[in-house]
Amino acid sequence: MRILKVISLLMEYPGEELRAHAEEIAAEINGAREIPSESRACLLKLLRKLTTGELMDVQEEYGFLFDRGRSLSLLLFEHVHGESRDRGQAMVNLLDVYQRNGFEIGVRELPDYIPLYLEFLSQQPELDAREGLADVAHILGLLSARLQERRSEYYALFDALLIISGAQVDIAALKATAAREERDDTPEALDKVWEEEQVTFMDNQQPSGCSSGTYRPPEPAADQATPIHFVSNNSQAATRPR
Repeated sequence: MRILKVISLLMEYPGEELRAHAEEIAAEINGAREIPSESRACLLKLLRKLTTGELMDVQEEYGFLFDRGRSLSLLLFEHVHGESRDRGQAMVNLLDVYQRNGFEIGVRELPDYIPLYLEFLSQQPELDAREGLADVAHILGLLSARLQERRSEYYALFDALLIISGAQVDIAALKATAAREERDDTPEALDKVWEEEQVTFMDNQQPSGCSSGTYRPPEPAADQATPIHFVSNNSQAATRPR
């Protein structure tokens, strides 16, 4: 499903390569019949912004959105498991899925990096790709709602993925949740996270006879996404280019 590859590219850190291939990407979006015309128009609008605006400006906006705080993290399992030990096992399981389907990831990203996950799905049979998106539909919906709350055009990527998945997600409820959330990308919020991580680190250095710290990573909400699972292993091998 080529549109998933396109969305993956648009979700990556914007650079010169994206600008060099803007026309081909626009053609792919225009030809994507998995999403309605309204979604195609929103994707084209985002593409124009990323490829015609000042490069440093669009890169700075990307960093402020996705590299500050955890609420807009592009790592799937951070929204499911937080920093708990379950996250490590989930990534091992996902990596095993990639390998069993012949998808090698000799790159620096973690297995649950959403653009990488989308590239994997783009190489799968259509039904499996849609099921893979449906598995994480709640996360996609929550990211869309949070991006809309911040008035970012990146929301169009996640809305398009929800449409392709065919999953039923209560977007109105997610928008209400996003509107109530405290921002985690403010200087004050980032300082608090840093202080908590420092406390945790120092407590982990104490001898076994000392008391441990009281800080624990936040547990995922009860209504958050279900774990990712796949059943297909009949796709051709695909190696992520770099």
